Amino acid sequence: MTRGNEDPRKDKISPAFKARLDRLGPRQKVRVIVMLRTKDAGKAPGRRRSREDRQAAIEVIRKSAEQALIDIDKILERFDGRRLATSPDALGSIPVETTAAGITALATSEHVKAILEDQPISLLPRPKYSPSS
Repeated sequence: MTRGNEDPRKDKISPAFKARLDRLGPRQKVRVIVMLRTKDAGKAPGRRRSREDRQAAIEVIRKSAEQALIDIDKILERFDGRRLATSPDALGSIPVETTAAGITALATSEHVKAILEDQPISLLPRPKYSPSS
């Protein structure tokens, strides 16, 4: 819940990522993961679901998220951005590429829950084993 003059985007983009966005040039693009607001998929957590139940829950999330894509696509078009996947994943997220201004505009959408910087993931090096003497 936001108060009168608070920025509605504040909680959708981390302060560290916002600082990096502020340093980008106006036409520079960045890849992000947009977490969409989706409908609840049903059963309470903690209960073991059948494969069919899990697939049905994923489908509910995807259908719910797809409704938001019309709004997302309009924003991306205005800021020379694009979706990097045709549909949302099982978690209701979709990767996009756009400018810093485009990311700020996405954060104002009621359909967006959060925006995460798309960062590469790498394995940590294994510690070298040294036998005790």
